[in-house]
Amino acid sequence: YSGIRALRGVSLTVTKGEIFALIGPNGAGKSTLLNAASGLVPLAEGSISLEGEKISGRSAHAIARAGLIQVPEGRRVIAPLTV
Repeated sequence: YSGIRALRGVSLTVTKGEIFALIGPNGAGKSTLLNAASGLVPLAEGSISLEGEKISGRSAHAIARAGLIQVPEGRRVIAPLTV
């Protein structure tokens, strides 16, 4: 963000079927990590893969089509939808 690197040295693996939680205090980089994985924030270096396929560098909508989506809590995104 504006020349400031918000994350450094992040490495994590989430396997299929695993439940994963990302927790930490305000300003720890949780949202930045999710936004980078979702293609909303460009990576300065490194890569992100989904099911063995590199997705970093793709547009946000292409990453969503590949299966990685983000539904922010508390924004009533799903509430008005019918099933």
